[in-house]
Amino acid sequence: MRRRVTPARRTGAAGTALLLGSAGILLGLAAAPAQAAQVSFATHCVPPAGISPVDGTTEVAVTAPATAKVGDTVDIVWKFLQAASKNPDIIDLPANSVQPSGVLKAAGAQTGDIDLQGPRQNPPIPKGAPMVLSDMKGTLKLTAPGEVTLTPDAYTVNAMSTDTKCTPKETVQKAATIQVTAGGGGSPSPSPSPSPSPSPSPSPSTSAPTSPAPSTSASGGSGQTVFTGKEVQVPYACKTPIGDKSATSPVQINARKNGGSYDLIVQFKKSVMDSPVDIPKDSVKPSMEVVVGGADKGTVHVEGPTNAQPVKSGTPIEIPDLTGTYKPGASGTSTLAPGVLTIKALGTTTTCTPAKSEVSLTLDTTGQPGGTAGGTSSSGGTAAGGTTGDAGGLADTGSTTHGPLKALGLVAGTAILLGAAVFTFMPGRRTR
Repeated sequence: MRRRVTPARRTGAAGTALLLGSAGILLGLAAAPAQAAQVSFATHCVPPAGISPVDGTTEVAVTAPATAKVGDTVDIVWKFLQAASKNPDIIDLPANSVQPSGVLKAAGAQTGDIDLQGPRQNPPIPKGAPMVLSDMKGTLKLTAPGEVTLTPDAYTVNAMSTDTKCTPKETVQKAATIQVTAGGGGSPSPSPSPSPSPSPSPSPSTSAPTSPAPSTSASGGSGQTVFTGKEVQVPYACKTPIGDKSATSPVQINARKNGGSYDLIVQFKKSVMDSPVDIPKDSVKPSMEVVVGGADKGTVHVEGPTNAQPVKSGTPIEIPDLTGTYKPGASGTSTLAPGVLTIKALGTTTTCTPAKSEVSLTLDTTGQPGGTAGGTSSSGGTAAGGTTGDAGGLADTGSTTHGPLKALGLVAGTAILLGAAVFTFMPGRRTR
């Protein structure tokens, strides 16, 4: 049986709908919902020296309240829909290594710069992939009634302690508008509330180098097992992922007799640098080709293990001594000098070649079958320069356990900016 709806019931339902609709309108006015507007603009980005500038398009969405009153402090969000460039095909960026900061221009009823900043929060960004930047946030205190427009301006991408600065190449359209009504508490001038600026990159710790330890020439007489080389200043010319660099590093080569061969220990003794970034474990690997001269000819490969522990930003990079074995290929007076140094870090390779040869250790050698004469060798050795020590360890080297150096000296650290590995070469403090 169909139920009859009376006019009274129709009137009641209509009244209820009208009341609900009115309440919705009132709630909407009270909430002053935020608006999000999208704009895009041509952008010119300048990374640190050594990396080419990038031109691209930035797309952002800016969220701000549609209405507010004088005296209110409103929250503003800048969301990146597209950064101006992708991560170059050089290196993967690890998670949480990129932080954006930027400026919105306020105009209309009040003018000023609104500083915004996002957290250092991003997923891993592979080589060649789009950059993923966190949302930037800031606040603005409203000081005058009327219409306030918000327009994106310059922004900075801080990736593992290095900055790329991006500026618009064209007039940018406004991204949001706030209708400000009269209210209490307004100040006569605009007062944007800035977010804190990104922390500056860690500075290298430096101190005056001490004089090289003196070297005593030894003849390699009967019973001598340990030979200490002198510390030499090696001028390196380096090929890095971002161009040519140069640095001078103190290096010392020591040897220990082992049958007919000699165990070599190469030490980088000074020029310590604090890492400007967090470096994961097992990500820095140094090696060298020690040059054999004089009566013998060839090279001896020495290397150190990768860093066993992560290196925190602002702390020294721990790298052990480089070791290898030298088997003499000829009899006579032979020399050992630091040669080509190779540093592999976070997927990049830097190769450093001495601008001139600096002999650290002179040895009286006796040729062995399969020795280095005329070629290279992963084993080797002759010994005739240095200071005699006990058979149990090196004498006067400052390291009897082959313990780790504070840093390799040439590598100040690996700072990654939009995927490009940047090696900075600077002197530092003595490690021993």
